[in-house]
Order: sequence, then C-alpha cells, then structure tokens
Amino acid sequence: MNTFKIKNDARLLTLALRLVVGWTYFSAFWRRTILTNKLDPDTASYIGEKFNHFLPNALGIKPLIQYMVENPDILWWNMVLFTIIEGVVGLFIMLGFFTRLSSIGVFGLAMGILLGSGWIGTTCLDEWQIGVLGIATGFVLFLSGSSTYSLDNYFSKKQYSFTTKNWFKWLGSGELPINTHRFPKLVLIGSLVILVITLSTNQIFHGGIWGTLHNKSVKPKLEITNGTIQNNTLSFDVFRTEGVDVYGSWTITIELFNDKNQYVLKYNQDDLAALSNENILNYYITKIKPGMHSLVIPLGAKAKLTFKSPELTHLSKGKYTLKITDISGHFWEHIIVIP
Repeated sequence: MNTFKIKNDARLLTLALRLVVGWTYFSAFWRRTILTNKLDPDTASYIGEKFNHFLPNALGIKPLIQYMVENPDILWWNMVLFTIIEGVVGLFIMLGFFTRLSSIGVFGLAMGILLGSGWIGTTCLDEWQIGVLGIATGFVLFLSGSSTYSLDNYFSKKQYSFTTKNWFKWLGSGELPINTHRFPKLVLIGSLVILVITLSTNQIFHGGIWGTLHNKSVKPKLEITNGTIQNNTLSFDVFRTEGVDVYGSWTITIELFNDKNQYVLKYNQDDLAALSNENILNYYITKIKPGMHSLVIPLGAKAKLTFKSPELTHLSKGKYTLKITDISGHFWEHIIVIP
C-alpha cells in the first residue's frame, strides 16, 4: 500500500475540523462587523462589556483583563485587534492557507477563551468546552497540516519554490520536518499536556473531577468591601463576581442595621431606581446603573456607591451591618465599624 497516500488521506480527514472550527472563529468577526456593530462602545452589544464579564474569575490573565477594562481606549483597540485576528485565523484555516501557522492562532485564541471565560456557562460548561476543544483542535491541525482542498496544497502542486522550504512545512503544510522516531513522542507529550490543561481547568472552574460540583454562572454573588460611614455619608464598593452574564443582578434593597439589629437606613427599589451619577462611581467599562425598578449590577461590574442622609450624622461608635438584597432573595452583608 502506498505510504504517501495513507499520510495524504490522514491529513484530508481534518477537512471537517478546518471548516467548522474556521467558521467558529471567522463568524465572530462576521457577527461583530457585518451583522451588527459590536465594536461600538456606545451600543448595548459592545464586546468590551462581554470581555468585562470574564474578569471576576479569570485564570492567570485577570490582571491583564482588569487593566483593559479600566482603560476603555486600550480595551477598544484590543477588541478590534482580537476581532481581526479571529477573522484572519478562521478564514485561513477554512482555506487551508498557512495551515500550521493558523492552527497556532486557533490554539492561542482557544487558550485565551479558556483562561478568561472557562468558568462561564449557565446550563452546560459552555466556554470551558469551547476553550479545551479549540486547544485540542489547534494541536491536531498543527500536526496534520492540510491536504487536497487547501491553498497550501494548491501552491505545492504548482511547485512554487517556497513550498519546498522547511519554514513552509512548519508554517504551512506537508510532512513535518521532524525525526520519524520523535514524532510519536511529540504527539504523546502534546496530548498529555492538553489533557492536563483540560482536567486542571475543569477542576478549578467547576470542581469536575473531585469534591463538589459548582457553577459560578447560576446564582448572583456580590462582594462588598471598603465600607465607611463618615459624617452623613455611607460609602462602599460592590463587585458582582458570579451569576448569569447576559443580565444583571437586580438589587431591590440596601439596608444598614446597628448592633441591636435595628434599622438605621433603608433604600428600597424605588429609591435605588432613582439614584443619580453622584451616587455611583463605576470602575470598569461594564457599569452599575439604576434600572426601571431596581439597581442593576451586571456581571463583572464594580463601583463605589455613596449615600448621604441626615440619619447617618450622629451615629454612635460600634459595629453596623450593611445588607444588600437581590430580587432573587439572595443577600450579602458587610460589617462597618465606626471607631
């Protein structure tokens, strides 16, 4: 049996992967630029806000995400660059043009998705699955290159001189210029590394191997920090770190109790819906803002909330409990001490 034919057929088997995975990435470019403008910071569909949703539980790249969402201009340029790269990588993979170089792009984009948003997924482990499958696919396409239905193959058949160079075999297609005895080791080591990445992120994000399964995309969670009461002013930071990414947490009450569990201050949902910009100082591109019937806190949003009231003017020293309640019934508390 012809050995070359077997190798050629093996590379041809990746055609479905190339077309589907290529469209997965190219379609992101298509959606954001052709079907709708998701690169406009002034629209509700701006991709920068989606990127901000990744922040609370991103793995390893959290400081980078935080820097960008704190700097809207830098974030916009990165979103534009990211979208262009997705479009180019997806198109090149589908066309089989510089397939191995493009497969590195698939691997890198998938790794970014995995580390940034692998923890998000309301019904299934959506983003985690996309990330790990993209990493594995990128690795397979790098090993295989492309075959019959590809531009790499077209250029090789036309016998362009660059297709005989080693650099083209590393970046385009053809048999990898690697020792025959080392190739199985490359496949094994790469596959095991990807398996380790898969298992470790599955455990970190979702507890998928041992312990208690958890999904941080189901229930809202707020973190309250830096609470202070000075003169007639109550201020604190609130950061939404968990919950569904497609809509906000609806805060219906903010209350303050003294150490005897007596009301000192209460803002109901109508009060919160009437808050102004003076009450809310947002830190990131995704903003906490008053809604029609409550205070809306999107995933990844963080802000300093400030309330002024004469009821706060002559409070005695001691511990006070700040309580924030969501429409779902969940609530979060924070202790504030007046020394």
